[in-house]
Amino acid sequence: MNQRPLIRPALSWGLNGFALKWIAMLTMAIDHTGMVLFPQYPVMRIIGRLAFPIYCFLLVEGACHTRSRVNYALRLFLFALASELPFNLVHGGNLWYDGAQNVMFTLLLGLLAVWCLDVPRGRWRIAGGVGALLCLLLAEVLRTDYGGGGVVFILVFYVFYGKRLWYSVMFVLADFYIYGGVQKFAVASLAPILLYNGKRGPSMKYLFYVFYPAHLFVLYLIRYRL
Repeated sequence: MNQRPLIRPALSWGLNGFALKWIAMLTMAIDHTGMVLFPQYPVMRIIGRLAFPIYCFLLVEGACHTRSRVNYALRLFLFALASELPFNLVHGGNLWYDGAQNVMFTLLLGLLAVWCLDVPRGRWRIAGGVGALLCLLLAEVLRTDYGGGGVVFILVFYVFYGKRLWYSVMFVLADFYIYGGVQKFAVASLAPILLYNGKRGPSMKYLFYVFYPAHLFVLYLIRYRL
């Protein structure tokens, strides 16, 4: 497999992957709590803008370091399926909600887009680019959370992997051009991302996967059943 070489961390201090995952999980929980229970407090949604870009960044780190991208993609797919019911319940109050698909599908398509770009040089490079574009378009067609823009965020972190200044600039441009509005506060996520020291930290491999559908289901119970 043609993966990116490991980049020596630019910081001897800072935040490891474990800390970044906790920041992403907590800000995501605040965001969804504000959306479901306290829509009158937009500051909770603003805080939540930090979560998705951090997950995009960590996805790229995982794609560049994992022993098996096949297993990584399969894990995302299985938990995307498991998350769809809680996602539907919390967004529509019903088992079926066709307004959007959960963010796990966006991350999966982002990983597949990275995989497409990571092909040998030559004529297959064009095919890889087309494959990545198809992943982006599929995110739009399926209306996954953050859509094709979410795949763009992932590709920005991958294409400029290890180049902090470049991916920061490109991320800000993509964020303001694609989304704007409250999503512009996502640029604040660059603060913890730029403090990443390249170290994994304690393993919490499945915590995010379980936490995502679990916290959505709890919010559904509080909002609609209690």
